[in-house]
Amino acid sequence: MDRTVRHIVPFPFSVNSCRTIPRVAKLEIQIGGIWRSRAMEGNGIRHRTVRANGINIHLAEKGEGPIILFLHGFPEFWYSWRHQLHAFASLGYRAVAPDLRGYGDSDAPADVHSYTCFHVVGDLIGVLEAIGADKVFVVGHDWGAMIAWYLCLFRPDRVKALVNLCVGFSPKSAANKPPIETLRTFYGDEYYMCRFQEPGAIETEFAEIGNDKVLKYFLTSLPASPFYLPRGKALREQLDVPITLPSWLSEDELKCYVTQYEKTGFTGGLNYYRNFDQSWELTAPWTGSKVEVPTKFIVGELDVTYNTPGIGESMNFDVMKKHVPLLEDVVVMKGVGHFVQKEKADEVNQLIHDFFRKI
Repeated sequence: MDRTVRHIVPFPFSVNSCRTIPRVAKLEIQIGGIWRSRAMEGNGIRHRTVRANGINIHLAEKGEGPIILFLHGFPEFWYSWRHQLHAFASLGYRAVAPDLRGYGDSDAPADVHSYTCFHVVGDLIGVLEAIGADKVFVVGHDWGAMIAWYLCLFRPDRVKALVNLCVGFSPKSAANKPPIETLRTFYGDEYYMCRFQEPGAIETEFAEIGNDKVLKYFLTSLPASPFYLPRGKALREQLDVPITLPSWLSEDELKCYVTQYEKTGFTGGLNYYRNFDQSWELTAPWTGSKVEVPTKFIVGELDVTYNTPGIGESMNFDVMKKHVPLLEDVVVMKGVGHFVQKEKADEVNQLIHDFFRKI
């Protein structure tokens, strides 16, 4: 076994992905190709990087016990699950939140085609191998929910139970058309997923407006209706508006997102949208397949997807139950928007815990 010691020189207090790092030398040992961090970090959350599916994946984790894998969406990173990491560690779980490929401190492959559902699910299987997990509980939100559906579809043997937030299961059928083509037909070229398709285009527009303003808008002001991003001056006027932060997002928390995205940019996350049609095409062998994993689904009453015709209907219990036969419940949270795990953290944590402890 290869055991290589790597020393990193001492460095001052700094903030990296909202981690406070003390003035100490950082020592890491490479064991079987995996770098394992021994740096002590504040608030009990441990950070390390593992080698999975040929790339480096950053993990934030806390606690000991049965593993819950938390999968974030766009435009986020592991920090989306800060409330859940602390809560579930205190409940006797080992809460693990990776930065998905392209996000945060994980690698971001340059090839736009390296972000299909198979790439990302492959990463997650690699993470499970790296942390020594056979089967885990899974919680997904937004794109993380989409990836969680794929994980359960491809590898149900690795999932004990699933709680997905805000993005329902879209079964593959012979009658389906590519999703971006369908969305463009129904909602036009300014529908946000359609606007994300051209590599580099929306990134340039976001950079001109400012990452801070873009993130503030996305994290607090998504509409309870189909979401459009107009072009040119109209986009600036939409995103560059005064916003009073809600009670569930502080200025310091927003700064964590801005700091991270100033470093990484948006391209990695946007590449998931750019592979939506490719993933749809590649999943043809799973046409008609069902998700055979115990599942609970939670969505906000004011969620952007829940209020988008043609998408929101898939979140109806009877509709979803046809394709997810072990679905226990669909919970629609009153007065809550897209970021349910932050907007109503305690209530969502209770729903997750009540479900998992029955498995």
